[in-house]
Amino acid sequence: MPRAIPTSGPAESTTIVPARYHGAPGEPPAKVIVPYASQSFTADANWRVFRMMAESIEGFEFLSKLKNEVSIFGSARTGPRHASYKAAQKLGSMLGKKGYTVITGGGPGIMEAANKGAFQAGGVSVGLDIELANEQRRNKYATKGIGFHYFFTRKVMLSISAQAYVFFPGGFGTLDEMTEMLCLIQTKKIPASVPLILVGKAFWKPLLRWFKQVLVTEEKYIDAADMDILRVVDTAEEAFKIIQTTQERPFG
Repeated sequence: MPRAIPTSGPAESTTIVPARYHGAPGEPPAKVIVPYASQSFTADANWRVFRMMAESIEGFEFLSKLKNEVSIFGSARTGPRHASYKAAQKLGSMLGKKGYTVITGGGPGIMEAANKGAFQAGGVSVGLDIELANEQRRNKYATKGIGFHYFFTRKVMLSISAQAYVFFPGGFGTLDEMTEMLCLIQTKKIPASVPLILVGKAFWKPLLRWFKQVLVTEEKYIDAADMDILRVVDTAEEAFKIIQTTQERPFG
C-alpha cells in the first residue's frame, strides 16, 4: 500500500489516501478523499505537474512487470447481450488461454467483457481505470489495476507497451483513443508492426469510407497508404489470428 499523504493546516487535518488505490475486485471501496483537493493546491497549476509525474511513474512501474500485452478498447455502455460484448469476451478468453496480458480501461461494457474473458480463462486481466463522475471505476474481472485522474496519462499507459490494439465499437472516448493510436503509428512514434484492429465491419466501414473519400481523395490530408494501418475484421477469431503474428514489444 502507498504511504498516506498527511495534510497540513487546521482546515486539512485528515489523512489523504490516493484515490487510485481502492478496494480489490469484489470488495467495497474504502472511503477515499481525493488527493490534492484543497483549493490552495489546485489553485496553482504548476503543482499539478507533480500529480502528472506521480501518475506517470506509478503507471510505468506497474506496466514494466507485465508481458505480451494487448490493449482492448470499446464502449462502456455495451451490454452483456450485445454481439460486441460477446466478441470481446471471447477474444479476452482466447488471449488469456495463450498467455497474453489483456489490458483495458478497466470499466464496464467492452472493457468488462474483455477482462471477464481473460479472467475466466485464467489469464492476466488488467484494468487501467479513470476517475469519472458517472461511470463505474473498475470492473470485478480486472484482477490487477491502477487508476488515473488524467485521461492523457492513462492513454499513454494503454499504448506504451502493447503489441496490438483492438477497438470494438464505441463513442467519443473510443474514437479519441483510436485516432490517437492511428496518428502515433502514422508518425512512427509507435512501430508499424503493432496492428490496429477494428472489430465490427458494419460499425467501422462508414467512418473508413469518409476517411478515404474526404481525407484521402478530396482534401489530401492523409496519404492513401495511411489507410493500410487499419485492419478491419468481424470476429474475435480474425482479430486473434492477427495478434498471433505479433511479437512482444520492448517496454517504453
